[in-house]
Amino acid sequence: MTSHDVDGFRLTVLNPRGHDAEQEFRTLPEPGEGAHPPINFHAFAACTQGAFHHNVRRAIAENTPVLLLLRGDFCASERAFADLKRHCRTVVVSLKETGLHQIAQQLCNRGRLSRFMKILAEADGCITTTPEAAEIFQSARWSLRRVPFIPTPYPVEDQRWNFRVAPDDQSGIFVGTREWDVPSRNHFAALLVARQLCNATGESVTVFNLDGNKAQRLLTEMKFPQGKLHVIEKWKSYPDYLRIVARHKIVLQLDRSHVPGQVAGDALLCRIPCVGGDGTIERIAFSKTCGEGRTITETTSMALDLLNNADLRGAIVAESEERALEHLSFQAVRSQLAKFFTKFPQEKR
Repeated sequence: MTSHDVDGFRLTVLNPRGHDAEQEFRTLPEPGEGAHPPINFHAFAACTQGAFHHNVRRAIAENTPVLLLLRGDFCASERAFADLKRHCRTVVVSLKETGLHQIAQQLCNRGRLSRFMKILAEADGCITTTPEAAEIFQSARWSLRRVPFIPTPYPVEDQRWNFRVAPDDQSGIFVGTREWDVPSRNHFAALLVARQLCNATGESVTVFNLDGNKAQRLLTEMKFPQGKLHVIEKWKSYPDYLRIVARHKIVLQLDRSHVPGQVAGDALLCRIPCVGGDGTIERIAFSKTCGEGRTITETTSMALDLLNNADLRGAIVAESEERALEHLSFQAVRSQLAKFFTKFPQEKR
């Protein structure tokens, strides 16, 4: 593939009847610009200078291949798929929610499962953002050739998206999870570890609570040392959220959901270590500190070492930047997407 092929490739991401605003990504927006930051599935559109739509007609009008997101009961996705194929579009599909617990929840209903299998049988291919989802799709329908694992990219090569803070201005632990009611998130266990680290080092702990009084009562029961637990209860814009994260020494979580890994992606943009989760981004960029194959005790020990050693934190961040540029940057993922879509015939105008 030539550089011209990569540079000329554009992708439309379609989330039929979704709630995110439609957006054209002719250039990479700077932080705070545009309706949605260039992360998650928006990042596939952004890295190819494509578009993100929830209206099928506007997606068709782009005259590009389409990544169709399967969501909800899959009815809207099924109708959108039929419309796209009537207009001879190349249609590759992906589940919008790809954590293992999310896939299980979506496909335990007979009607949803039937629509899912029908779409898979007729689509041109599938993109998965986790290795585990790729295995599920391959078992359901395709060989590896038609089901590439392509991680969600992050604009790590763009200095406008570098939220690095000087080490002397960093302190404390940021807890990356916030969902008490999803067992695989292990939010309670992560808070226990954070409290243990707080007691051992004197570092403060920051956690988001957007669930009101019930979650606040749970946090109160954790009995953190006086003044050491900082709770943020108001929604923040994505850039403001990153600025908060970047002021900490580490991001800590014990998530075992095998999700794409936005928490680790946020840590990448903030240039701080992410410790303890098993998301895709963590396994790629933070392989030495991720939770895959490690016990809670081992994770706690790693986090303690990082909190006490600025040089070690710097080394982990440097390695994560190198791996991200190679595997997770907009340029790297755009090349992967372009290479995959060359397998399919050219669009009929």
